[in-house]
Amino acid sequence: MIREAESVGAVFARCHAQRKAAFIAFLTAGFPSLALTPQLIRAAAHAGADMIEVGFPYSDPLADGPLIAASSQRALANGVTFDTVLELAIRANSPVPLIAFCYYNPLFARGFARSAADLRSAGFAGLIVPDLPPEEAGGLIDALAAQDLSISFLVAPTTPVARAREIARLCSGFVYVAGRMGVTGTHARPHETLRERLDELRKATKKPLAAGIGISSPEDVARVSPYADGVIVGSALIQAAGSGDPVEAVEKTCAALSRARRRLT
Repeated sequence: MIREAESVGAVFARCHAQRKAAFIAFLTAGFPSLALTPQLIRAAAHAGADMIEVGFPYSDPLADGPLIAASSQRALANGVTFDTVLELAIRANSPVPLIAFCYYNPLFARGFARSAADLRSAGFAGLIVPDLPPEEAGGLIDALAAQDLSISFLVAPTTPVARAREIARLCSGFVYVAGRMGVTGTHARPHETLRERLDELRKATKKPLAAGIGISSPEDVARVSPYADGVIVGSALIQAAGSGDPVEAVEKTCAALSRARRRLT
């Protein structure tokens, strides 16, 4: 029986009460193998991740850097499909909420109502769609709401505050705040003005602000966590998952990232 997923809002509320940023770990479903994915999800959760962002492999991952894009291609070569990801999520029976990271086309092809119902049945608590303009997401938002699933959209460093406010209004989980311009990766640090950006956005919305893209090391987490409601780490964990002992490497990496969090200001 699948565990009843804690809501995304409940996770942020719990972490806020503990005066710490929520730690969201990203893993690509099916990488490095189908068999290992449920183990990696559980390892990340047991090592301190408050939520797991599960990437649905896609052939044209526009928002992903080389590491995550390569993991997606590897997963597709392993035979991963939308249904496979759902099965892996069920097998993982994660002790923490799962957030689906999925591009728009698979959701559109499957149908919004069916996608939302299937995500809910597999134990997901929310969804991130990186290539869908929020103002065009009404049908998907309604379908997710009917299943008590959250949706989060991205705000770029260059997004004007007025537009960021509108994007945040349509987010029902958290606002995904990009730490820098460009795609994901471990090669660049969060932009030096990220703290000012978070402070600016906090005046525009009361929704939780989770910073990702460019956050890959314990030092990055320590620098960002006092000012963000959540920190998202992906490429560093994909790098760990591609090592000789993926489960041990992911667990150690997550533990180090989780320990690096500093108390909220």
